[in-house]
Order: sequence, then C-alpha cells, then structure tokens
Amino acid sequence: MTTRTAGPNPTHARVAGYAIACALLATGFSAHVTAADAVLKSEFIYEAAPFPACHASTLVEPTGGGLVAAWFGGTHEKHPDVGIWVARLERGQWTKPAEVANGIQPRKPDGTVVRHPTWNPVLFQPKTGPLMLFYKAGPTPETWWGMLTTSADGGKTWSESRRLPEGILGPIKNKPVQLANGDILCPTSNETPETPSKWTVHFERTRDLGKTWEAIGPLNDGVKIQAIQPSILFLGGDKLLALGRARQDRIFEVRSDDGGSTWGPMTLGSLPNNNSGTDAVTLKDGRHLIIYNHVGGTPGKWGGKRSPLNLAVSKDGRTWQAALVLEDEPNKEFSYPAIIQTQDGLVHVTYTWKRQKVRHAVIDPAKLEPRAMVNGEWPK
Repeated sequence: MTTRTAGPNPTHARVAGYAIACALLATGFSAHVTAADAVLKSEFIYEAAPFPACHASTLVEPTGGGLVAAWFGGTHEKHPDVGIWVARLERGQWTKPAEVANGIQPRKPDGTVVRHPTWNPVLFQPKTGPLMLFYKAGPTPETWWGMLTTSADGGKTWSESRRLPEGILGPIKNKPVQLANGDILCPTSNETPETPSKWTVHFERTRDLGKTWEAIGPLNDGVKIQAIQPSILFLGGDKLLALGRARQDRIFEVRSDDGGSTWGPMTLGSLPNNNSGTDAVTLKDGRHLIIYNHVGGTPGKWGGKRSPLNLAVSKDGRTWQAALVLEDEPNKEFSYPAIIQTQDGLVHVTYTWKRQKVRHAVIDPAKLEPRAMVNGEWPK
C-alpha cells in the first residue's frame, strides 16, 4: 500500500455574513433570510494552491467526524496535469490541499510515461469499511474509465488506486446511497463518442464495497432526453427518485419502486437548468434539497451562464419551492455543487467558485423559508 499524506495548514476562513446577506437582499429575499439565519458560514477551502483551476468538488463526513472534500485541479479541465486533490476540516480549519491521485499510466516498454487528466471525484463513507474515493481517468468523458482509492484514517492517507472493472465507471459526479440491505447504489451516466453524443443514465450496485458490481440500465435512449449526472433521493420504503442534469434545459426525473432494481420512464421536471451540474439530498426530516443553477436557456444548448446558484426544497420530490440563492453574480461561474447533511443535522455544500477555488457553505435547514415557484420561475 502506498500513502499520500495531507498535512495540516490552516487557511483563512472567509466571513460571509455581510456579503451573503447583501446578495440575498439583492435577489429579493426578505431580510429575515440572512447569513446569520439559514446560512451559518461560507468560506474558501483554500486561499492559494499549486494549481490555477479547479472543478467538480465532493464532500463527506467520514467515520470519526470532521469533513473531507475533494476536487480536480490543474492547469485547466482536460489538461494531463489535472489531479485529484483532498483537504480535511479538522478543529474548524481546512488542511492544505494535497494531491492524492493522478492519471499517470504504467510506464511503456520504451520508457515513455503517459499521463491523462482525472475527473469528477466522488467521496462516500459506507456504514462499515473505509472511506471511498471514486474518480475518473482518461482523455475525455467519452473515453474515461472508473478508478477507486480508499482511506482507513478519515482521508489522511490513501491506498493505491485501482481501476474498476471494464464497463463500470462508479458514481459519475454525485454521491452513492447505501440502501437498508447494505447495498451501495451508485448514480452514474455515459457519454458516447459519436456526434452528437448520446447521454444516458444508469446505476451501478455493489454489495461488497466495490469488489463486485452489477449494472442497471441505461434508463433512456440518450436522444429524446439527454441526461447525465443523477442524484438519488429517498421517498420512503423502497421508493427512490433520481434527478439531475439534462440537455433539454430542465432537471430530469426518474423513479424506482423497488430500491433501484428497476426504474420507470424518464421525464423532465419543473425546475429549469441550462445543462449544468446539480446535486440533491434527502434530509433526516424527510424533506429533499436540490442545489443547482436555476437558469433557462436555449433547448439543447448551454447558454454560457452558471449563475445564480440556487437551493430548492421539496416535501414530496414533485413540487419544489425556492429556498436560497447562494451566489448571484452575472457572467460568472458558480457550478458543480455537492450537498450532504451531517450527523448534527446541518447541511454542507461545496461548489466551484469561478473555476478558481472551492467554496464551502454551512446551512441550517430548519431556518429555510421556502417560497412558491410558479411555472418554474424563481420568486422575485
């Protein structure tokens, strides 16, 4: 086993009260929804790093407490020097980012070394067993493959990465869920190399912490609805809802009544989204949260906007209400969010901030003040 250690180095936390309060008021929120209420903290995970660009963050509460965050960073997306970076929240401070995986391939017989970019890390802590870090490696999303490394000490050191079985990608962007029987269900998707690429959603199940796998799907033909990057919500009993990003400029939805073994037809929901990454979580009180860019656009085309970044809430997974605007700066990018609820009941999110940094926010879900959306319009 090889280890890569991320040593402590506290960073400067950004106090966000005034800034977020002003942003919320500017978007029309009433004064009682402020950073001092629902949004308890907003900070950068790091102020400086040995890479200029970052994207696709993920976070988890590991066994033993604290938080672990990961993302990919390098010269720019798709550059061969892009690696997977990790930081840990310990005693209220984030450790210095450390690269724990990269796309360096086994040396060729002639001594040549090939390095591919890495992509979309996903952290997951099963009920028993080590912390898991899935990621992708390869030249493009159409040709990448799944990788897995694990940590037995809460993200301080990591095992040698191993490639997942052929055809298994692991969770493509958003976290898996663990079912009542212990199975880990990974939400994933595929992008074909043809033009235009077909985007299809499928799921991958493991009953033994990633040793063996079962693929379920694809659920769509990748043409009528072109969808990727699902998240999984719990609707009670064996009922699940998966939802996420689609090229049709609305959040897609698909439901299962048997714990993810079979799925119904894929449809487009009520929430607008211009083909940007989303994430969602079911809270302990049964409500559901989705974090996403509430932006319309030209159907089938990304309009170039990934702002504002919004949080919506639902009691049933069908009707969504406006909860918060986390970022709203024109012509800037706030994207690829991740969202979890920790044992203390608080909600934590991370997201790409202008492709330069990873931002972390803490939200008290009990203090959210949902408001109705009519025809998918965010309330003024």
